[in-house]
Amino acid sequence: MHKFVICINNHGYEASLEQRKLYEVLPDEQAAIHGQLRVIDESGEDYLFPKSIFMDAALKKEIAEQVAKIS
Repeated sequence: MHKFVICINNHGYEASLEQRKLYEVLPDEQAAIHGQLRVIDESGEDYLFPKSIFMDAALKKEIAEQVAKIS
């Protein structure tokens, strides 16, 4: 299942993230241990960012699948 978050604070990451934008999260247990998320950013690549700058976006399964196709 695809997981998405919304960027709520891009301070320090202006070139990589846009506020109020939806981003896909990739599973990364080690990152989670350190309070980070592996997110596909504006470059289309995945990078680690602090979890605190995002909010979970609880999307229905069908919607998440459609959004993931667009990404």
